[in-house]
Amino acid sequence: MIKSNKLTSVLTELGLTEHEARVYFASLSLGPSTILKIAEVAEVKRTTVYSVVQALQQQGLVRIEVKGFKRLFVAENPEKLESILEGRREKFRVMLPEFAALYNLKGGESFIRYYEGRESIRAAYESLLVGVYSHDYYCSISEVGRWYAQDPEFFEDLRQRRAKKILDTRIIVNHTESSLAYKQKELIYNQKVKILPPDTELTSTISFTPSCIVFHQIIPPVVAIVVESKSVIQVHKEIFEIMWNALPE
Repeated sequence: MIKSNKLTSVLTELGLTEHEARVYFASLSLGPSTILKIAEVAEVKRTTVYSVVQALQQQGLVRIEVKGFKRLFVAENPEKLESILEGRREKFRVMLPEFAALYNLKGGESFIRYYEGRESIRAAYESLLVGVYSHDYYCSISEVGRWYAQDPEFFEDLRQRRAKKILDTRIIVNHTESSLAYKQKELIYNQKVKILPPDTELTSTISFTPSCIVFHQIIPPVVAIVVESKSVIQVHKEIFEIMWNALPE
């Protein structure tokens, strides 16, 4: 018999209902089985199992095999769970701008948020992709090598997601070997890169879109500050344009 255990708990955390988790777990344990047997092992009423199995079929987690006059129900490979989870994550990403539109902090048009620690700083950078649309600008001034080294997996994913949005992405970087290599990847990341004169020292990264600006200090203590202020963004956009136009291609 199956009661709630560590594995069924994981299934519910992934979004399955309690009954769906127990029926899928039972099917996975039994192999091809009848509704009656699944209901017995899952400790779910047989009449309920029919509707639960239909829900799992729609999610691609259960299939039907016919042997003679019997209909047997078979759990799909657990790897399917990962693709379902990724699909839900992608759906949330698509809807995120609409959720963000509902997010409102009272007290004026401008506000500041402070972030410290790797997980927290990831949230700061996610702010840059909220509420931006195709051909919006994304500008950054960065010591790209040290910036990237702080969280390579996340920042690589950020670059790729940014590229898919087809933004007007322009990056100003200091003169290092990693920056020179980064410039060679302009087409890969759908962006333009210009390099500052040699010996230019950067201790922070500044990135901004029409919706917010992120100040990220890349030397200890590593912190990030997100500012949502049209006037602050506009000033930095004007400064960025002056720098960009002054640098060679």
